[in-house]
Amino acid sequence: MERPCRAPSGIDLSVPSVSRIYDYYLGGSHNFEVDREAGRRAIEAFPHMPKIMQANRAFMRRAVRHAIERGVTQFLDIGSGIPTVGSVHETARAADPESRVVYVDHDPVAVAHSRTVLQGNARAGVLAADLRSPEAILRSPEVTRLLDLDRPVALLLVAVLHFVPDEDDPWAAVARLRDALAPGSLLVLTHAATEGGPMKPEEGEKVENVYRTIGSPLCTRSRRDVARFFDGFSLVEPGLVPMPTWRPDPREDPDGEAEARGAGETEPAADPVFTAGFAGVAGVGRKP
Repeated sequence: MERPCRAPSGIDLSVPSVSRIYDYYLGGSHNFEVDREAGRRAIEAFPHMPKIMQANRAFMRRAVRHAIERGVTQFLDIGSGIPTVGSVHETARAADPESRVVYVDHDPVAVAHSRTVLQGNARAGVLAADLRSPEAILRSPEVTRLLDLDRPVALLLVAVLHFVPDEDDPWAAVARLRDALAPGSLLVLTHAATEGGPMKPEEGEKVENVYRTIGSPLCTRSRRDVARFFDGFSLVEPGLVPMPTWRPDPREDPDGEAEARGAGETEPAADPVFTAGFAGVAGVGRKP
């Protein structure tokens, strides 16, 4: 197979990557045929997958803008994937050019692609580390160089916690990160949930199998278990809700993609698929 010129050196293009599959769902360009094939299998099992991921990214953009509006201009994005297609640093910089971002991922594929994307960006850095090792993240040169933990930070855990199994106690990792943050810091979180969604059990099994075969099994959780991640934070309105219903922006459609609308046009009615639980729950918490 001929190696694309945009592929970072040292990356095995015969193995699909969760980060690049996500990029494929978003319509990005940092994915390859092996990723698209895995993505197509997930879409065949559940055709709404791309729109759910787009809604996830749209929520993230709204949450970043909310943080900037509240004076929080530092971002720690753990499980960041590849920062393309409406990424944190682009969204934050558009709202405040002085904002700073550290991207963290344990996937060497995501880290390599991220370093390529962010080359020459002095206000954004990339760290190879695992959510399950919060101390390594907090003490890293990238975090200490770019972020001041004595000031509020927005901690982003967007579509990552459902890749951490219960036996690894992701709640303890989130609590350690929370304890290191200054008052006024924010937790921005999305998670695949088990209740109320449109996905049939057989569809869910097929989707989970796609991710299991590439070494990244999904762990969907109950709404109650997802809410536990916000212990020590006060949920901001409207609380823990389906992704598209968290402070919807009239500039975006229900699927999460921006549309050019004329003056006076209103947001169309939300598709029930994207207000259902499995489409993913989202919330923002503030540390008192």
